[in-house]
Amino acid sequence: MQLVVARIGRAHGIRGEVTVEVRTDEPELRLGPGAVLTTDPATAGPLTIETGRVHSGRLLLRFEGVHDRDGAEALRNTLLIAEVDPDERPEDEDEYYDHQLIDLDVVTVDGEEVGRITEISHLPTQDLFIVERPDGTEALVPFVAEIVTEIDLEHQRAVIDPPPGLIDDRAEIASARDAGEERA
Repeated sequence: MQLVVARIGRAHGIRGEVTVEVRTDEPELRLGPGAVLTTDPATAGPLTIETGRVHSGRLLLRFEGVHDRDGAEALRNTLLIAEVDPDERPEDEDEYYDHQLIDLDVVTVDGEEVGRITEISHLPTQDLFIVERPDGTEALVPFVAEIVTEIDLEHQRAVIDPPPGLIDDRAEIASARDAGEERA
C-alpha cells in the first residue's frame, strides 16, 4: 500500500536541499537516508534520500542526483510516497493510519448513523474527519478524544459523542447579550 509521507517545499540554499512538509508521524522511519520514495507526479521520481537534517524546526532533505538549487526547485510541491505493508500498525495503540480510518461508518454513542469517513484533513492543531452524510452533505468531526470516543476497526466504525450543533442544527447559543435579555 502506498502512503503520502511528505510534500516537498521550496529549495533551501544552493546545494540541492529542500524543505519538507512532513505528513507522517514516523519521519525517522519513512524519511531516513537511503529511503527510496515514489513521487506524484511520477515523472519526478523515484527519489532516494541522500541526507536529512532539521534546521530551524523544518526538515531538510537532499536527494541523490539533486545537487543544486535549480534541481531542488524543480521538485517543489512533489508528493513523496512510501510503500507500506497494509497490515502495519503505528507503534501507539491510539494512533491510526489514514487508510485504516477511511470508509469507517460513523455512529453516535446512541447508535444514530451519521455517515462514513471519506477523508482525513490534517490541520496544525488537530485532524478532522470529513464525513459524508446519507443525504450527501458533509460533516466535519474533530478527531479528538472528547468527541471520537471509540475507533473499532474490527466492526469498521467510529463512535462519536458530538456536542450540540456539530452534526445537527441543535446548537446551543449562549452569549452575554442573550443572558442579559433573559434577566430583563
